[in-house]
Amino acid sequence: MPKIGLEIHGYIDTNEKLFCTCKAEHGAKLTNPNINICPICTAQPGCKPLLPNNAAVEKAIQIALILGCTVNEKLSWQRKHYSWPDLPKGYQNTMSGPHSVANGINGKFLGIRIRECHLEEDPAAWNPETGEVDYNRSGCPLIEIVTEPDFTSSEEVIQWIKQLLITLSYIKAIDKSAGIKADVNISLPELKGERVEIKNINSLKNIQNAIESEIKRQSEKGNIPKIQETRMFDSEKGITKLMRTKEQAQDYRFISDPDLPTLVIDKKRIETIKASLPETPQEKLSKLIKQHKIKKKPAEILTKKLEIVEFFEKIIEKANPVLAVRWITEELLSVLNYNKKELEDVQISPQHFIELLEMIEKKILTELKAKDILRSWKEKSSSPKAQAKSHKQISDKGEIEKLVDKVIKENAKAVADYKSGEKNAINFLIGQVMKLSNKRADFATAKTILEKKLK
Repeated sequence: MPKIGLEIHGYIDTNEKLFCTCKAEHGAKLTNPNINICPICTAQPGCKPLLPNNAAVEKAIQIALILGCTVNEKLSWQRKHYSWPDLPKGYQNTMSGPHSVANGINGKFLGIRIRECHLEEDPAAWNPETGEVDYNRSGCPLIEIVTEPDFTSSEEVIQWIKQLLITLSYIKAIDKSAGIKADVNISLPELKGERVEIKNINSLKNIQNAIESEIKRQSEKGNIPKIQETRMFDSEKGITKLMRTKEQAQDYRFISDPDLPTLVIDKKRIETIKASLPETPQEKLSKLIKQHKIKKKPAEILTKKLEIVEFFEKIIEKANPVLAVRWITEELLSVLNYNKKELEDVQISPQHFIELLEMIEKKILTELKAKDILRSWKEKSSSPKAQAKSHKQISDKGEIEKLVDKVIKENAKAVADYKSGEKNAINFLIGQVMKLSNKRADFATAKTILEKKLK
């Protein structure tokens, strides 16, 4: 059975870089190279780092706590040396290494042990084909999460990472637009092979494919690793390739950084941060299923985003949970996706949403009309009660019968089609009734009257 461990790198979501005041932008946010730079993050001679970005330190503590880690109170910066064009100083400032104390240690998340998580800075971006270096990323704060080799399959790894990303989104710790990178460590103990590390894999699909490819490779005769290796994944060919034999810690010549003082984290500060953490997605999911009797699938949809599940919890304080589940997981999310917005981008009052559900349940509004009202909340909601008169559902049979008579008179072909056996023609006729009533006619009543008259 394989033993698989992860080292996951993600950008901490901050406005500024770790040791200077340049904008911390990366990925799709960047439009031009070398625009968010200064003498500090490009390592000009004589420049010293500022004190570490307080927001980055705070979020690193949040991440450590939500992963069940013990947060260390005294943290020292190390210089990790290597010679590469993307590293302007010739070393990376990190809280990892043999002489360091990581931000958080000995955690556990969804059954997987967390060895440590620590803060460090990002190097620049080097293009090996052109030789160009873009320093926009240089100095941006990163979090590295290191697991023990507790995974046994690629499927287990992917599901765990998905839950990790959802959980970190609850505390808004990671810049989701920048994605993550992972180093994957794989060994096959039953074959007595050494550990192999696959570096810098940048998507869930590639992580899964790289793991499966490497397990297959190591299982083949003659490929059992005799020494530790560092490999890369070729996504086009679906194979891993040898980069070098694995470096040891001494290869990086870790030393304490004399320009950066030891960070002392007050115990009260840690306790305050811990008290402010939201419930995890797993806790929310359990509560929705057990306490509110929500089915697992819609409950999982609700808990993917903190703002959605918290909105739902406010709604069901006064509204029918069954109706609320459908209207949030289907209708509201559909409107947000269509407009390419998050719930936090739109000012939708929970009270207005509760009013909308109540008017649907009491048949003051048809569902079609309610959908129109919801779609109108692109920027901000308003009370549907104020619009009730012009949108009020038509339930009076006599009034609906007049609409039906008019539709039958004006759509002779559809009527003839229905009478000749094309039962789907009635859907067109009902649609015409709804159109004529501005979507206000009671759907079930309209259908019943139509079927009766068409006999």
